[in-house]
Amino acid sequence: MDLRHGFDIKRYIRTIPDYPKKGILFRDITTLLANLHAFRAAVDELAWPFLKGGIDYVAGIEARGFILGGAVAHVLGRGFVPIRKKGKLPYRVIGQEYALEYGVDTIEIHADAISAGDRILLIDDLIATGGTANAAIDLIRKSGGEVVAAAFVIDLPDIGGSKLLRDKGVKIHTLVSFEGH
Repeated sequence: MDLRHGFDIKRYIRTIPDYPKKGILFRDITTLLANLHAFRAAVDELAWPFLKGGIDYVAGIEARGFILGGAVAHVLGRGFVPIRKKGKLPYRVIGQEYALEYGVDTIEIHADAISAGDRILLIDDLIATGGTANAAIDLIRKSGGEVVAAAFVIDLPDIGGSKLLRDKGVKIHTLVSFEGH
C-alpha cells in the first residue's frame, strides 16, 4: 500500500519467524522506527484522518503505542495519555483487567487523565486479537471518555481484533495488513 509519502510501509516492517513461539510470524516495527522517512510517513498517516479536529487527547498503549502515540499527539497538537501496565503509574489510577492466553493482566491510567466527554484517539503499533486494545477502550469509557477511533500501523485481520473493536462500535484506522499470523 503506497501512502501519501510514497512509502510502502510494509517494506520497513521486519518479519521474524517463530517468535515468540514456533508458528508465529512476529511483525517488528523497530526497523520502521529507525528509518526517519518511514517513521515520519507512518506517524503522518496515523494522524491524517484526525487533522480536522474532534480529538481532545491521544492515548497510547505501552510500549510501542507510547512512541507512535506521542508523535501523533504532537502532530495533532493534543495531549498524550499513557496506558500502562499495572503498577507503573505513580498517582491514583483506574484499571481494567483483560484475559491473556494464560491468565489475566491489568492496564491502568491516572484517575485524572481523562474527563467525562473527552474525545480520545487510541494508538498502538498492531492489532491482533484485540485483547489489550479492547481493555484500553473499556478503560477509556470507564473514565468517562469517548473513543473516537483506534489507529494501528499493522492489522492482522485473520486473528479478529479489528473486527472485535468494530463490533464494539469503534472506528478503526490501519496502515497495512498482513494475512496469516
